[in-house]
Amino acid sequence: MRKFLYLTVLAAGLLACDKAAKKVADAEMPAGESAPSAVQTVSTGAEANAAAMKFEKPEHDFGTAKEGQVVEHTFTFTNTGSQPLVIQNAAGSCGCTVPDWPRTPVAPNATGEVKVKFDTKGKPGMQTKTVTIIANTNPQTTTLTLKGMVNADEVASMQGPVRTK
Repeated sequence: MRKFLYLTVLAAGLLACDKAAKKVADAEMPAGESAPSAVQTVSTGAEANAAAMKFEKPEHDFGTAKEGQVVEHTFTFTNTGSQPLVIQNAAGSCGCTVPDWPRTPVAPNATGEVKVKFDTKGKPGMQTKTVTIIANTNPQTTTLTLKGMVNADEVASMQGPVRTK
């Protein structure tokens, strides 16, 4: 019952704040003009002349690595569109996967690289890590995959105290 009451009061407060903000915005606008929408239009790259990113291989199998090793791979792409390609962000699926991407626009027909480092520490077994890239392309997101087997570090996987005779 308390949760319901709390949620009701919270919802009423949010609605009141929204109405007050609209009144302030309407008061500041000259007569005959409408207030700009709070929703910002973001280009999806759907235009016919948008940038386009084509990777040689969007997936890399690093084979087998020893736990604690940092696996690195460079994914190469080409901007096959007619506009400069701008990568706005690239994010790994977890903190152990770190991408590095070009911060400057990639010209049409030019190539670029996304370098990915995967720290295998504490990650034994079969691993599949992804990097999601957001750019001015259609679709806006592209996913790269890094996969392989991480062999457990024998010392780290030991349970209990170590006996030395």
